[in-house]
Amino acid sequence: MDAQIKRGLLDILVLAAIKDEDSYGYSIIKDLKPYLEISESTLYPILKRLEAAELLTVRSAEHNGRLRKYYKITKAGLLRLDAFADEWQEVMRIYNYVTRGEDKNDEA
Repeated sequence: MDAQIKRGLLDILVLAAIKDEDSYGYSIIKDLKPYLEISESTLYPILKRLEAAELLTVRSAEHNGRLRKYYKITKAGLLRLDAFADEWQEVMRIYNYVTRGEDKNDEA
């Protein structure tokens, strides 16, 4: 998969993982596991990039005597998810065009 497309999809997946409630790194990885295996070394740069773009905010809270960073989606992050849903319709039209007729070729 094209690196830029994959990067954009990873950003969207992370935003979707924190859409309904604040979360922390390990929990995000666990939540994404049914859809995509992602490592900590991949996740944390994504979180930093999304924070820099003001698509999420970060707060620290103590948990079992240690500080844990919690990530919360911002209004801009929610708008980005909405925009992605609209953009995905265009991607599906392109996909359908590119793969048109493949079922007929598979049967031959």
